[in-house]
Amino acid sequence: MILPVYLCGQQVLRKVCQDLPADYKDLDQLIGNMFETMYNADGVGLAGPQVGLDYRIFVIDLNVFADEKPEFKDFKKVFINARITERDGEDVVAEEGCLSIPDIHENVTRKNRIRIQYLDENLNSHDEIFEGYKARVIQHEYDHIEGILFVDHLSGIRKQLVKGKLSNILKGKTNCSYKVKPASIK
Repeated sequence: MILPVYLCGQQVLRKVCQDLPADYKDLDQLIGNMFETMYNADGVGLAGPQVGLDYRIFVIDLNVFADEKPEFKDFKKVFINARITERDGEDVVAEEGCLSIPDIHENVTRKNRIRIQYLDENLNSHDEIFEGYKARVIQHEYDHIEGILFVDHLSGIRKQLVKGKLSNILKGKTNCSYKVKPASIK
């Protein structure tokens, strides 16, 4: 089932999420719905808060880039109760966008390497290191479960430049090709 994507201004996007309980009912259905919602919106990642859930869960699928980058083939993962334990390597600047902040794309600086502990869809524990674009996408989605949006990483000047677009999103003035739940701010 395709869920609405919560847009900037929804309070759940600013919450530090709680751990997903081990006995969460219908976890498989939730994961399936999150992937379906993400694919419907042409995204490569989607976090719990983006579908209105105050839980530490996000999904990523980079297969769409596999033709150009073979290392992304079959990179489809579920991260439950994740904790980034290390961020190191070079600072890398790259453009990011977000399904919850449509029509805004900005350069964001992130570390090139991370170490993350998480549970997969079968609740198996992992402690892994990711680098490059994988690390970037994971950090972007991880920020969501920490109540952080990619625009929070922008300089003061860049924030001022996107202020008008953010204001329009808050007012419900955005055209999305996917199902959304806009903020109720007028």
